[in-house]
Order: sequence, then C-alpha cells, then structure tokens
Amino acid sequence: MSRSESRDHTALARNVLGVPGIVFLVLAAVAPLTGMVVIAAIGIAVGNGGGMVVAFVLATVVLLLFAVGYAQMSKVLTSAGGFYAFVVRGLGRVVGLVAGFIAMLGYNCFVAGAIGTSGFFTSTGIAEVFGLDLDWAVWSALSVVLVFLLGRRGIGVSARVLAVCLVLEVSILLLLDVSVLVRHGFSLSVFDPSVVLHGASGLALLFAANAFIGFEATALFGEEAKRPHRTIPRATYIAIGFIGVFAAFTTWAVVSAVGVAQAQDVARAHLSTGDLVFSVAREHLGDALTKLMTLLLVVSLFAALLALHNSATRYLYALGRVGVLPRRLGRTRAGTGAPQNAAIAQLAFASVVALVFRLAGLDPVASLTASMTGLGTLGILLLQFLAAAAIVVHFRRVGDRRFTRTALAPGLGALGLAVIVALAVANFPTLAGSDNPVIARLPWLLPVVAVAGLATALWLRRHRPSVYRALSTDLERDPAPADHRVGPDSGA
Repeated sequence: MSRSESRDHTALARNVLGVPGIVFLVLAAVAPLTGMVVIAAIGIAVGNGGGMVVAFVLATVVLLLFAVGYAQMSKVLTSAGGFYAFVVRGLGRVVGLVAGFIAMLGYNCFVAGAIGTSGFFTSTGIAEVFGLDLDWAVWSALSVVLVFLLGRRGIGVSARVLAVCLVLEVSILLLLDVSVLVRHGFSLSVFDPSVVLHGASGLALLFAANAFIGFEATALFGEEAKRPHRTIPRATYIAIGFIGVFAAFTTWAVVSAVGVAQAQDVARAHLSTGDLVFSVAREHLGDALTKLMTLLLVVSLFAALLALHNSATRYLYALGRVGVLPRRLGRTRAGTGAPQNAAIAQLAFASVVALVFRLAGLDPVASLTASMTGLGTLGILLLQFLAAAAIVVHFRRVGDRRFTRTALAPGLGALGLAVIVALAVANFPTLAGSDNPVIARLPWLLPVVAVAGLATALWLRRHRPSVYRALSTDLERDPAPADHRVGPDSGA
C-alpha cells in the first residue's frame, strides 16, 4: 500500500463540518428534550425548586468562563483526541493518558446507559401511542444497528440527521414555553434570593451542569471541521449559550406553570413517574401534542445515542491511531473517513454491557441507566476539569500575555468545575438516581482507571518509547505556531 493510501485509511474526513454541523452534533448529545424531562425535573425536585432557573444561569457562567480558555486552546490545537489531547499538551503525556482512559470510561459507559434509556423509553412511548408492546432490548438493538449504519456513512450524514431531530425536539418545548408565557406569564420570584438559596442549591447546580454534558465534544470534531481554528471556538460558545438560555427559559416556564412556591413539592410528587414536564404539557398543549412530545422524546434519546457514540468513537480512534490501543481502531473507512473499526468496538462494548443487564433481568432505567450514565457523567465532568487545568498551565508555560483570556477566565471556570466534580462525588447516588449500594461504589472505578492510565504511560515510556513520544507528536495535525508545540515532557 502506498503512503497516500495508508494515510487515506487512517485519516478522518476533512472540511466536512461547519459551525452549524458541530453545534447540531453537540446539542443532540445534550438532548434538550431529555434534559428538561429528566434532568431539570429531578433538579427541581431534589435541588432548590424554582431556584433551578438560576442554577442553570450559574452553570452557564462557569462553562462560558471555561470556554474562553477552551477557545484559545482550540486555535493552537486541532485533534480528534479532544480533551485528552488538551491534557497531553498542557499537563504532559502521563496525565494526558490518564485523561484519555477516563474519557474512554466516561463516554463508553454513557453510551451503554443511553442504549438502555433509548430502548426503554422507545418501548414505553411506542406502546402508549401505538399500542405496540415490545421488549426494551428489541428497540435497543434496533437503535444500535441504526446508529452504526448512520455512523459508517460519515459524520456529515450524522450531523444532518441530528439537525432534524434537534429542531423537532426544541420546537415542541418552545411551543410549551410560549403557551405558558401567554397563559400565566413567567414569575420573577425565581430570582428571589430566598428561592435561589432554598433547599439543596448545590444539588441544583450539579444537575444544571449535568444538562451540559456533551458540549465538550466540539473539540473532537476539529480534524473534520472547516477552518477549525474559527469553527470550534464559535461552535463552543453557541452550544453553551444555547443550552444555558434554553434550559433556563424552559425551566422558568415549567416552574411558573406549577407555581414557584410549590414547584419543588409538585416535582417530588412526579419524581417516581418522571412526568412533570408531560403533566404541564398536557394542561397547556393538550393530549395530541403531549403524545407528539412522547414520540419526540424517543427521537431525542436516539439522537443523543448517535451523538454520544460519535464522541466515544473518536477517543478510541485517537488512542488507536497513536498506538496506545490496537492500531486497527485508528483506521477509517475509505470514501467517508468514518472510524468504522472504532465504531464497531464501541458499539460492541456498550451492547454487551446492556445485554448483560437484560439477561440478568435488571431494570433498564433503575440499574443500567443509573449505573452507566451516572458513572459516565462523573467521568466526563472530571475530564472537563482536567482540560480546564491543562489550558491554564499550557498558556502560563508558554508565557502568553493575554491574562484575562488564558488565565483568569479559564482559571475561574476550572474552580467552578472543581466544585461541580466535588458535588458529583459527594452526591453520586442522587446524581445516578439510585440508592443501590453497588452503584454508590462506582466512583471508585475512576481512580482504578486513572492508575491504569498512569501504569500504561510509564510502561510505554520504558518499553515502547516511539509510542510514548507519539502521544505528543500525534497532536501536530494543525498549522499552529511553533511556540505552541512544546509539551512539558516533550523532551522526556
């Protein structure tokens, strides 16, 4: 095989995604409808009730501060390794590989949980609307097959499919928001300090941050983006801003509809059935549109599964390309540039996990989703914090004089993310939505995986130095200035 042919089969598709495409990929992973139906409703119930609106605003501020440094880092580093690549650049190969292992754990667990969630809600939604009652595992299997078929056609196809899904789910929620606004107006008491500080405001912030999980994937698509040094920063700001404004606005509509003072009690009453948003929709939109919302929830969950799969696949691809994982994972499909081997491995892992839960007769939501999505969320939050710290360290090391953009703002963002990670660890059973003692111990897998990443890095440095060096050199796939190409252990 010639050099050009080899490169063609290890390279992702180039110049495929513009700002809209990346935004659609990211927002689909965030799944706005699912976020409101599940995450916001839980935050209102176990957090601070009507104060959840301000919690979304605070989470948006923290992530926008982080995004200031993130945008600057994106201009000097373009890699399918996403945050793993950021950590390699800022904190060195050893910590970078630890971050890569945490990313693999977080995203792959998240996809396994999403398979169960998608299958369960598709089963219940189709049964409710059409009367067709099939086991959740059947719908999960169909979802996995469809995700694979779409993924192998290239990231551009996925982006277009997700764009349609996103527009549909956002439209039904905006219709609900406007209906509440016209009939009741929005209560300004959500900004009253007594409401904001009511109840467990820390938990409210944790669930608000949870609703943003997926925004960090913008960096993963840098190699496939048009003019990535502009596209990635813009897509990041748009994604964070949209998620924050939309989530706060819709939550404001929900708590205004049920009454700010009693919002927490009402949400708790609906917690076991998970139908707070649907109950508001039934009152304001009627049965027909509420059934449509049920079907769009199915669409939202599938879109999230597809988008999260694309993100998880690129971490496997990046680590396979560099030689940490089997190099076959770093090969792409001719013609589309899709990392097909990594996609097969990722879906196989997630499907086997879901199948084990099904064969054991465990509940897809209370067991599979709670454990895998909870652990995935914690892993991704920790990854975000490591990336934030790496950005600050990198720009301080190279002597960047833009203090506000490369130190102050991202530093404050890192502190905010550190608080959120601490809240996630301290309240993991609540985050996962389960009081199962086995699930409560899952966070211990993160230090185990971190030690595995550390041991792998040290082994590579001793026994496979070419692969260890490639952890840094593989990042050099962008026309960044030479002074930004030095890592803290680049000469080690």
